[in-house]
Amino acid sequence: MSMRAIRTRSQDKILNLLKNIKQGISAQDIYVELRNRNQSMGLATVYRSLEALKMEGLVQIRTLANGEALYSLAQQDKHHLTCLQCGVSIPINQCPVHDLEEKLQEKHKFKIFYHTLEFFGLCTQCQSNQAAEVNE
Repeated sequence: MSMRAIRTRSQDKILNLLKNIKQGISAQDIYVELRNRNQSMGLATVYRSLEALKMEGLVQIRTLANGEALYSLAQQDKHHLTCLQCGVSIPINQCPVHDLEEKLQEKHKFKIFYHTLEFFGLCTQCQSNQAAEVNE
């Protein structure tokens, strides 16, 4: 038997769903989406499957400022600017830590599946709203 875990049907359904959805999605939304596609499973099964897929390095998790966890395929690293006020999340295309990741893997003999980089602050709109409130 190979080192790769044998995936369950539930895990395969979730992987197929994540392949078709380009942005992060919550476990609750995965549950609803699968039900809409007549592939329903229990919410606990969704969470267990996501955890197993995460441990296999196939799914990555990103926690928003409000505590909500979003899941996506672990194909590429995710980088964002996230507004603490309205929750808008702006993707960043360049990766300032890519070289560091390679050095860390080499130095520590550590297999990195992916990384996330997130900066928290206020978007332009929320900064304007805040400035307007101060001037009232």
